[in-house]
Amino acid sequence: MRLRNKPWAEDYITAHPHIVIPNPEDHKGKWNLVFHNDNPLHIEVGTGRGKFITGMAKANPNINYMGIELYDSVIVSALENAIEAGSLPNLKLLKVDGAHLLKFFEKNDVSRVYLNFSDPWPKIRHAKRRLSHENFLKLYESILIDHGEVHFKTDNRGLFEFSLMSMSEYGMLLKYVSLDLHSNMPEDNIMTEYEEKFSAKGQPIYRLESQFIKKKE
Repeated sequence: MRLRNKPWAEDYITAHPHIVIPNPEDHKGKWNLVFHNDNPLHIEVGTGRGKFITGMAKANPNINYMGIELYDSVIVSALENAIEAGSLPNLKLLKVDGAHLLKFFEKNDVSRVYLNFSDPWPKIRHAKRRLSHENFLKLYESILIDHGEVHFKTDNRGLFEFSLMSMSEYGMLLKYVSLDLHSNMPEDNIMTEYEEKFSAKGQPIYRLESQFIKKKE
């Protein structure tokens, strides 16, 4: 994603602390107090401009959603999308690095993780940066409930094959795998900006749903 400087973004973000949560480390283990309910929490790591997470929050009011994005110039677009959507008390945003989730969440805080059109990091030496690498899977497992899930979408076949292998070798259950999601589009599919762009060009969209299996002690 090309980042364009938006000098006004920081002030705009700061002006909406009810959506972009300041000092998120203060709420670790207590996100139910932020949302004022005990509904399941789903997070999207790398939420981009927020079309997906906003659409999910609108479609599922009994689930709490949180979009995670590091850069002001990107998350400000997600904030604008959230505001444009109207009152969505079940949607929050965090301006943090997704590699540091343990600073903001503890075990059982999260029920599901979404990874949508993540950077494929195609060079072998950069494999550990891929959000489906085993190091990240271990991170997600550390904040998810038992049998929590990771849902993943991409247009990059190489990244998809890597993710299938990574999750399988980690011992996760592959509950759903699609090599062409839009050939038989699920009614509840919420598209991201990239998904709309790539599917319009005729590129297949790959998707999987995987679940952590509680390891025997």
